[in-house]
Amino acid sequence: MSMRGRFRPVVPALALWLLAGGAAFAASTCGPDGQQASGSIYRICMPDPADYNGKVVLFAHGFQDAGTPVQIPEDQLTFDGVSIPAIINGLGYGFATASYSKTGLAVRQGMDDLLDLVGIYAQQQGTPARVFLTGASEGGLITALLLEQHPEVFAGGVAACGPVGDFEFEINYLGDGRAAFEYFFPGLIPGDPFQPAPALISQWETFYAQVAKPVVFDPKNRHTLDQLVRVARLPSDPAHYLDTVEHSLRDVLRYAVVDSGDATATLGGFPFDNTSRMYTGSDNDSLLNQRILRVSADPAAVQEMRAHYDTTGILENPLITLHTRRDQQVPYRHEVLYNAKTLKNGAFLTKHLNIPIDRYEHCNFTKNEALFAFFVMLAYTGDISGVHGVGAALRGRALAEFETLAQRHHLPYGVAGDRLRGRAR
Repeated sequence: MSMRGRFRPVVPALALWLLAGGAAFAASTCGPDGQQASGSIYRICMPDPADYNGKVVLFAHGFQDAGTPVQIPEDQLTFDGVSIPAIINGLGYGFATASYSKTGLAVRQGMDDLLDLVGIYAQQQGTPARVFLTGASEGGLITALLLEQHPEVFAGGVAACGPVGDFEFEINYLGDGRAAFEYFFPGLIPGDPFQPAPALISQWETFYAQVAKPVVFDPKNRHTLDQLVRVARLPSDPAHYLDTVEHSLRDVLRYAVVDSGDATATLGGFPFDNTSRMYTGSDNDSLLNQRILRVSADPAAVQEMRAHYDTTGILENPLITLHTRRDQQVPYRHEVLYNAKTLKNGAFLTKHLNIPIDRYEHCNFTKNEALFAFFVMLAYTGDISGVHGVGAALRGRALAEFETLAQRHHLPYGVAGDRLRGRAR
């Protein structure tokens, strides 16, 4: 689940790979948006016929706040004013994306709509030789689930910063943050911590900025804040501790207030459970565990998460995952859990590779890091030699950094002028 915004806008892994100012790309033409039977809006963009390689990349976008209109998130289709579909088309691929039929938690809807979109694309553009899938955050989970469940459709994928390890762990991470906040700053956020009032939801940004933030970050509350950070396991950047702690706390609280109700409705019950959790990190953990608010999950929600939101680690086709180690929305531990699943099922390294990035912030990758992840996926699928046009996307230092990564990991690409070309290992 990609929680963006204020939850920060998520730029998909495939989108990040190639952003370079002033680069000239091949022609890209997007047809008029269409509507799927589910109500999802779709868009297909194509390169010039002479440049089309017969393959398509689907983009699984990130989370959109519950209650917002069903529409393609335009802010996730551009970066620094550069059109992502145009970049993808410039590499010779078709591009397709869908809004999903609902906002808020939309993993199952996104999966259904992207599967349907493959058929729509084939009807309009002809059956593609290969279908690749890339997604970030919520879209990363959608990517992983579709790769596991539909290897007959998707030849490979890149899942960036997604909750791919254990969906209950993700829900519990967010819930633990809200429970810990209530313990250390009781009553600062009015009402039931897990059933926020509509008035609070609608005014949350103003309330946080004008009421909650000044109290929490008052210097006299610094020791209490530090305990909260430890108990809730909030990531931070030591070089920018207060700024990054504020970012982490803001994201966790925003989800709890604005979007948790939709998750409860979508999952068929309340999903967070801390009845047996042992919290640590406070000055008095015994007192903390006696007094922290305890809640239990509805069995129907737990069953729904385990049946439809959990990955298996069983892969027939390659899946590359990319994740920052200090992700404040989707903890890096998801990658540890997914590695264990793929190791158990014989897919670790043979079909699955995680690329960790030692940096703070959700989906905080450089373009050459994300491009590298995509090229690793192409190397796994055997499609790497057919890529063209990347020299228009990476230049100068970014191109040199990419070559360094390629050489370090024996990826068969190097610099030739300002172009990347396949070369023998």
